[in-house]
Amino acid sequence: MIKLLLVDDHQMVRLGLSSYFSIQDDMEVIGEAEDGQEGVNQALSLRPDVILMDLVMDGMDGIEATKEILAQWPEAKIIIVTSFIDDEKVFPAMEAGASGYMLKTSSASEIADAIRSAYEGDTVFEEEVTQKIIERDHMPQEYLLHDDLTNRETEILQLIAQGLSNQEIADECFITLKTVKTHVSNILSKLDVSDRTQATIYAFKHNLVDD
Repeated sequence: MIKLLLVDDHQMVRLGLSSYFSIQDDMEVIGEAEDGQEGVNQALSLRPDVILMDLVMDGMDGIEATKEILAQWPEAKIIIVTSFIDDEKVFPAMEAGASGYMLKTSSASEIADAIRSAYEGDTVFEEEVTQKIIERDHMPQEYLLHDDLTNRETEILQLIAQGLSNQEIADECFITLKTVKTHVSNILSKLDVSDRTQATIYAFKHNLVDD
């Protein structure tokens, strides 16, 4: 028998879920809580097999409650059940350690199946949530102009930002003045700036200059 704890600030939600689970042969609701803090207290005292956790509640919200429970009981299995699908809710819930994320628009049978999966040790995500996770994982890293600079060009940019002349850079790097001028020209082109001053501003703005 899978022992459940329901944490939701809406009584009708708890009542609806509890009624459905009561007719399942393998589930039993052993506790209910209407806010995050009460959910934490009941989770740690009752030790249910699976916890269904709402996100938006007065006082301690579902994310904080999830963190608190897992900090004291790392083996806890917590499924977020909420109406929200925005990134600001989904990813913090995942980072908090939730075992699953389901929407309240899911059918009761889908939530029951998610509970069984979580009980067996699987993670369970609503299809829309899974898509969000895939999209984030495949999101390209922000491209920056200075990513195209070679190591030598980056070194010379730093020296430019420190106020060194071309001749001083040549002496510092043990290269010819002509080579320095070539590097400087390439740096300006790659950073899409027109002069050394703009290159210096770019270097400081992107923390490319050692303090």
